[in-house]
Amino acid sequence: MHSFGGGIAGILRIMTTLDATDARLLLELSRNPRATGVDLAQRLGLSRNTVQARLSRWEGSGVLGGFDRLVDPRALGYPLAAFVAIQVDQHRLDDVVAALADIPEVVEVYGMTGQTDLSVKVVATDADDLYRLAGQILKIPGVERTNMALVMRQLVGPRTAPLLERTADQ
Repeated sequence: MHSFGGGIAGILRIMTTLDATDARLLLELSRNPRATGVDLAQRLGLSRNTVQARLSRWEGSGVLGGFDRLVDPRALGYPLAAFVAIQVDQHRLDDVVAALADIPEVVEVYGMTGQTDLSVKVVATDADDLYRLAGQILKIPGVERTNMALVMRQLVGPRTAPLLERTADQ
């Protein structure tokens, strides 16, 4: 799971100041995550110091997340994925989130607006395992109601390249 430091205020402050050069650099980095600062500078015609300064600023502010490699849960024996919509007693929200974070099969948790308080992505080994997870989530103190939707197929994965391309072209 990615953790973005600097908080949302820091990200919003930096995001409003990204220019076309920033976007070109981030796009190249997203295409070649193992590229060194020297490689990036050569590919984009920038000085190494410019590239390094921008990378350092983004890392410190949370624009760039962790450098961990994402492993497909299917390769680990978890072929099923589902989204669980959860309604929560608002006084216990932090405790619910902490309990969800303790469940290894919970791979993402999002705070939501509207009828659903949390949207939780879980992975499971099979239907019985998914049923077990649903029961485990329902037993968390503060969880009032859940609704689960099975992922049939991922059609568009996580991406930022189209946004970076738009900014780079401005």
